[in-house]
Amino acid sequence: MKEQGPKYSPLAMTLHWLIAILVIVNWRAAEAAEHASKADREAIMGNHFSFGVILFVLAAARIVMRFTSPPPPLASTLKPWEAVLAKLTHALLGLLVLLLPIFGWLAMSFYGQPVSVFGLFSVPPLPLTPDKDMAEAIFEAHATVGTILVILMFVHIAATLKHTLIDRDGNLFRILPFGRAKG
Repeated sequence: MKEQGPKYSPLAMTLHWLIAILVIVNWRAAEAAEHASKADREAIMGNHFSFGVILFVLAAARIVMRFTSPPPPLASTLKPWEAVLAKLTHALLGLLVLLLPIFGWLAMSFYGQPVSVFGLFSVPPLPLTPDKDMAEAIFEAHATVGTILVILMFVHIAATLKHTLIDRDGNLFRILPFGRAKG
């Protein structure tokens, strides 16, 4: 295997930034839907569901990639507690981005509804007996897990800012195609 150095591969960088952008877009869409009229809410949530399917595919690709092309080692400048927190945060972010669309699909399946992806195709519901109460409970769990994901995302961003602005260790440049990452 070719030594990557301290930077992530271009594919890993692309997946990271696409997932990050889509997580923010989907979070904001869900928030906007809460304050929208019924007609607007349905359109907004249609986009939310569509982006959720795309997020699932990207997250699954990222997980497969991590097993087939491991990421570069963590920066040697990290303190032991920072390394543990970084590994835990990355693992939880990856897991939650994968689980949230599954929860959404499961809830829609309990409603007996497919998930349309921008009207291009639909993901059929799982073969479950319709159960509105179960669907609503899963959507509540989905919202809670989404909140946890947003909190973790802000922890991740705060840690990145700390490393960039305070430690000045070049850690941010590990996931960017420009700049110098320090080992």
